[in-house]
Amino acid sequence: MDLIGIGYFGFETAKLDEWRSYGPEVMGFQIAPTAETETDSLYFKLDDRRHRIALHAGSIDRISYIGWEAKNRLAYLDALKHLDSHNVEFTIGDETLCEQRGVKELIRFRDPVGYQHEIFYAQKWSPRSFYAGRPHGGFVCGDRGAGHVVLMAPEANPELDHFLREVMCFQWYGWGAGKGKTSFWRTKLNDKTSHDIAYGVAPGRMGVQHVGLFVASVRDVGETYDIVKKKDIQVMMTLGQHTQDPHMSFYHFNPSGFAFETITELEPWEGDPFELNPEKMSTWGHEIVGPIVGPSVQAPEVLYPELFGK
Repeated sequence: MDLIGIGYFGFETAKLDEWRSYGPEVMGFQIAPTAETETDSLYFKLDDRRHRIALHAGSIDRISYIGWEAKNRLAYLDALKHLDSHNVEFTIGDETLCEQRGVKELIRFRDPVGYQHEIFYAQKWSPRSFYAGRPHGGFVCGDRGAGHVVLMAPEANPELDHFLREVMCFQWYGWGAGKGKTSFWRTKLNDKTSHDIAYGVAPGRMGVQHVGLFVASVRDVGETYDIVKKKDIQVMMTLGQHTQDPHMSFYHFNPSGFAFETITELEPWEGDPFELNPEKMSTWGHEIVGPIVGPSVQAPEVLYPELFGK
């Protein structure tokens, strides 16, 4: 499937008011206009797209959907055929849902763990429409997607590898550092970053562990880091540089209890001519000063009672 990357993220939250101030003031997001019919939703712009992050009011803080961008309509139609050929159950988004996402068409389906995915094409955008919520150099999205996400599974799932490899046609990156129990993947068309999505194992639990967002410069990382410290927001890992790719970043927890990794490239990623097996996660920094897994990761029946509740 010709997928570019993650076009948008959707979350449910019981803390919509906290997000309304946190998004612009801490992260530098722009609050996007909301339709009159969507009084219980909050949208954030990271670039000239209509939105990249959506938050919908709910009783549980959880990830609701991940939107994968097909290159164009023909790639979208090919994706429909591909999913059907692999007997993946999917639904086609109606006009109302497509308008809510700001896309031409979309399909919805779940992975073997239970997470909701969407494939879409042609999200609405307006040139030069992004204005950061605070002084900020901007986010790097475009042809690399909005960012990456690390999800947790309650147990090792043998069907997941097949799904990611054969159904989603993702490229394998590796197991990461340390104990090497997190699998990293990127889309077929992604030659800019090492991964779009990763799955780790948290026995008996699931949920989003962190979302990575690229910013334009080291200054954007540093200024966000200062704001997080001044506001006494819980940091997961301090400033540091990863071993596997030449990125500098830090991790802190947002109001929904998962972490944002704020990232900038120190030099372009050179790809993966062979599979790396790093001795450690970072060449410097990234001191772990908070929990690696936040309150966003819980028992499946608590997080998704409609799927796993008795």
